[in-house]
Amino acid sequence: MNRYLPVARQHFLGALASTSVVVKSISAVVLLLYLLSWAVDTSYALGVTPGYLFPPNFWVWTLATHGVVEVHIWGVAASIGTVMACGRLLEPLWGALELLIFFAVVNVSAGVLAGLSYLLTYVATFDLGFLFAVRVHGAPAFLGGVLVALKQTMGDTTVLRVPQVRLKAAPALALLLLAMLRLSGLLEDAAPLAAYGYGALSGWVYLRFYQRHSRGRGDMSDHFAFASFFPEVLQPAVGLLAGLVHAVLVKARVCRKMVKRYDVGAPSSITISLPGTDPQDAERRRQLALKALNERLKRVEDQSAWPSMDDEEDEEDDEPVLLLHLPRGGGVPGRRPAPRVQHH
Repeated sequence: MNRYLPVARQHFLGALASTSVVVKSISAVVLLLYLLSWAVDTSYALGVTPGYLFPPNFWVWTLATHGVVEVHIWGVAASIGTVMACGRLLEPLWGALELLIFFAVVNVSAGVLAGLSYLLTYVATFDLGFLFAVRVHGAPAFLGGVLVALKQTMGDTTVLRVPQVRLKAAPALALLLLAMLRLSGLLEDAAPLAAYGYGALSGWVYLRFYQRHSRGRGDMSDHFAFASFFPEVLQPAVGLLAGLVHAVLVKARVCRKMVKRYDVGAPSSITISLPGTDPQDAERRRQLALKALNERLKRVEDQSAWPSMDDEEDEEDDEPVLLLHLPRGGGVPGRRPAPRVQHH
């Protein structure tokens, strides 16, 4: 087993070296804070504690730091692995700045929502443990947002063949796994489960309504609807409930209303496009048209290339020379006239 460690370390360092400054910086901070946790309680000072997050304490800096705080080596591996996966799969599509914005949005939103949920739980139970004994920190929040982003960008990718599991099912499966670990007692508290759930929700809201790209904002496609995260049996009921919530948020001006654009100048028929979507059929048609155009231009170039032969006489040999006399005009366009052969 030990002989594979140098190889694994070499592959890890090589993969990390090929990432951007954003990925390297986040990974370095995670590792540094883990080493610092041997001397001080970093989860207390930098993690989200619901009782200290809100007034009168107002530890707002923990919203920015809780996502990089790990106190176990497996948490460090999960956190760095998640960030490196983003660098490989999402950063080429978004860019380093957008990846950093997504990291900040998911962690800050998950911290606020988790703190509020524990505060409401205290109001219902009057148990001070929900305010001061809970520590929200680590990779779960960002992991939830990343799995949602991967469902959006490459949801049809097969993760397991037997049984067949696609990447679009990963957010729900990870949530189910964390719930089972909590019920079995392997998780000390529900903070990782809450952080993951709120991270996935925050990532979906940001990608669905607010992320900026070339076609506007958000992704209003059907395959990324909120109901698509649930089993098909539950999707109609969840879709109805999500539609009602969305209508309320639109009236409150929290979310934008879905807008349809009609292209009446389309050559075939009227097309409808939703803002933030890139229709695969249109992209495929553009690629086929471009390929056909390139092939047609190549054929035209081949036909227009007239043969040229230089008249050279060999003074040492008396062998006959073939001279090709090509007509200067009068030929049929697009056709190569037959040459006339003369013997000298």
